[in-house]
Order: sequence, then structure tokens, then C-alpha cells
Amino acid sequence: MSDSTSTTTDPRRHDLPIIHREPSVMHAAVTILGLACWISFGIFYLKSGLHGILLLGLVWVAANCMPLRCNYLQIREAMQIGMDRAMPAMFIFLMIGVVIATFILSGTVGSLIYYGLKFMHPAVFLPAGLILCSIMSLAVGTSWGTVATGGVVLIGVGGAMGIPLPIVAGMIISGASFGDKMSPVSDTTNLAAVSADTNLYAHIKSMSYTTGPSYLIALVAFSWIGMSFAEQSLPKAELEVLLNGLDATFTINVFMLLPLIVLLVLSMRAVAAEAAMLVAALIAALLAIFFQSQGTADVVTAFYDGAKISTGIATLDPLLNRGGMIDMVWTFSLSFIAISLGSVLQQMGFLKVLMEWLMRQVQRTASLVTSAILTTFAANMTLGESYISLILTGQMFKQKFNEQGVDRAVLSRSLEEGGTLMTALIPWTTTGAFYAATLGVATLDYAQWTILNWVNPLMGIAFAWIGLAIFRATKEEPAETEPAESR
Repeated sequence: MSDSTSTTTDPRRHDLPIIHREPSVMHAAVTILGLACWISFGIFYLKSGLHGILLLGLVWVAANCMPLRCNYLQIREAMQIGMDRAMPAMFIFLMIGVVIATFILSGTVGSLIYYGLKFMHPAVFLPAGLILCSIMSLAVGTSWGTVATGGVVLIGVGGAMGIPLPIVAGMIISGASFGDKMSPVSDTTNLAAVSADTNLYAHIKSMSYTTGPSYLIALVAFSWIGMSFAEQSLPKAELEVLLNGLDATFTINVFMLLPLIVLLVLSMRAVAAEAAMLVAALIAALLAIFFQSQGTADVVTAFYDGAKISTGIATLDPLLNRGGMIDMVWTFSLSFIAISLGSVLQQMGFLKVLMEWLMRQVQRTASLVTSAILTTFAANMTLGESYISLILTGQMFKQKFNEQGVDRAVLSRSLEEGGTLMTALIPWTTTGAFYAATLGVATLDYAQWTILNWVNPLMGIAFAWIGLAIFRATKEEPAETEPAESR
């Protein structure tokens, strides 16, 4: 074991530092590889619930802290640091549940499904939905908001058209991730640029070299997949049943779209996500009371219990009985455990030691870029949150990129490819859990259909080994990037 030490503070006595050992490379590797093996074993062999798997993973990591002279209070303090940092996102989880419930009760979701069924053909649904989600996410700078608004509607429309929901979810997440990755008002775009110490627009320009071709591949793929549903148009009689069912249940008109419009406008004006969601939910609640004949008590109850709508149509009712804070409890509790686990790994030095060892092994530029992408992905898997993995990997790789004369915009691009995109494919990250809960499709079910999210990192690695879009650093100092509102 290494003789080096780290200092934390006893939460009971902030004036008395407690010294604990820094883990050796072997100790850190055994801890993290053991955790990865246990998670894989639990998911794919035992097929157990993620909460129990991660909780036992936390026990494993805590046990490995004991040889470092750590006590229980230090481990608890490390968990608390992670939760304090993630609390805004955790509150957004609950607000998303409220937004979904009120948007259903107000007729916003019903109106959008109605117009979607009436005017959109299944053959063009997937590519059109991809472009729509991309534009929404580019404009508002948030994949979460896009998935929770336009995504919920598109899931409803696609399900009513008979398109498998994992394919629809993959399309939605691909489009939302593209906008979140490329938008100058996105928090992850700005965070990646700041972490790599590069100019915001140099970062976006660098990303366009790998993301542009990847997006075209995704668009062509979804267009080709959509053609297989060209003959799947609903029979006129069945379509009439769905439209009449919606018309009989809700007051259907464009005015019912007001909550969604307000949410998008507030997001574009960089209003805090929590405030924007609350305003939109309150407007939707008023529409539900005054236009949809919902009782005030029922609407308030739906904030927690979710919407309860019965149309008598089997294909519609599952889409209209969702939302509420209770719908997000699974996501909230999973994120709580995952973030606590990741924070212990970070605060106790396990990740730091391994990443410093990795830096000493990387020599070639292609290996450097590949390592940055894969390390960000691995940090995502262990930390459960893309924000921390972007910051940590950016700090660790920045000097190595300078030494090899590679523009740090290539580093920031790699951070997004391994972090922003891949986090959606990991069930226990905050993003993966959020998407699964919001769209009602398990992460491992939609993962293969999020074409952009796995093609883009592969494109980044391929470009590194071919030597394409690997820019050399200039002597100019990078400009300061602009801050962004959090997701």
C-alpha cells in the first residue's frame, strides 16, 4: 500500500484533520474492477434490481476504504459531498414527474398525440422526430427537457402508430443528445469546454467534425428503419377510434399547447429549469381545472400520484396514466445510491490514483484521444453522473494534451463523446435512469437504438487512429468560455 496520505475533515470536529492513506494502484484497480464485475454479474446473470446491486457495490467500496484508515464518518461525509453537488438535478427529477402529470391532465399531451396521429405518417415519423428533438434540444440546450416534453409526446404518437417503443425512445434520445451536445447554451457543452480549458466555439467546431457525419448516419438509419413501418398506417376505423377517444376525453385545440410553449420559451430565455417547470406545470394545472373539467383536489393529488385518465382504449390508457413524483421515485432513489457510490470512489482517491497511472502509460496521440473517451465513459459508469466525469477527466488529461501539442478542443470533444453521449446508455447514471423513467422504456432496451450515441464515440476513436480532425495546439491562450444554466 502506498505511504502517501490524503486529508479529510472529521464532520464532527471541523478543526481536527484526519489523515487517511492514499490507495495504491493495485488497491484502486481491485476495488474498481471488483465493483464492475459485481455490477455486471448482478445485471446480466442474477438479473436483480439495480438498487440492490449498487447498494452492495457501495458496501464493497466502503469495505475497501478501511485499509486506508478511513472511518464511517469520513465515508458518510464523502457520500454527502456527492449528494450536495447533485441535489439540483435530484429536485428536477421530482419536477419532471409533476410536469408530465399536469401536461396529461391539461390535454397538452392528448392534443399533441391527436395532431400527430392526424397529420404524421409512420414512414416519416422516425426521421422527422429525430430532427424535431434535435431542434428543440439545440434551442433550449437541454436533453432532459426535450425528452420530458417532446419525447413524452413522440412516445405516445409512436406507440399509437404501432412502432416499437424502444426504437422510438432511441430516436428521441439520439436527437435530444445531439442538441444537448452541440448547443452553445447547453450546460454540458460549456462544462466540457471549461474542463478542457478551451474556447466554447472552438469546442463546438471541433465536435462538428465527428458529430456531423455521425448525425447523418443516424438520420439515414432512422429513415431506413422508418420505411419498414410505411405499410403500418393505422386502419381508418382504428384511427377514428383513437381520435374519437381523445376528442371525447379532452378538449382538443392548439390552446392546450400553451404549457409546452411556455416551458420552451422560458428554457430558451435561460430561466432556471426548476422555475420554468413549475410555471409550466401551474399553467397546465389551471387548464386542467378550467378546460378539462378536472377537480382542483384531483389535480393537486396528481402532482404526486400522477395522471389517472381512462379513455377505454387499451393503446391510449397506458400513455395517459403516468407522471407524478411517485413515477420518479425509482429514478430518484437509484441516483441517490449511484452518486453516493461514485463520490466515495472519488473522494477517497481510487479514481485519482488509477487515472494518474493511466496518464503515464499513454504516449501516442491516437491512444491519448481513445483513452480520454474511454476514461470518461468508465468514470460515468463508476460515478453515475456525467458532470463529475467531465470535470475529472478534463482535469486529468489537460496537461497530457498540452505535452503532445494536441489542441484542447480535441480533448473537450472527447469528453462529450465519452460522457454526454454515453451516459444515456448506462442504466444507473442519473441520465440513463431519468430517460428510462420518463419514456417508460428500460435503458438496456433502448440502448441499441440510440444510434447517434454509440456511433459518435466510435467515429471519434476512428478519426484519432486515421489522423482526421486531430488539430495541433497553437500558442494562443484559449478564451474564457461562457457559463450556462444547469440542466
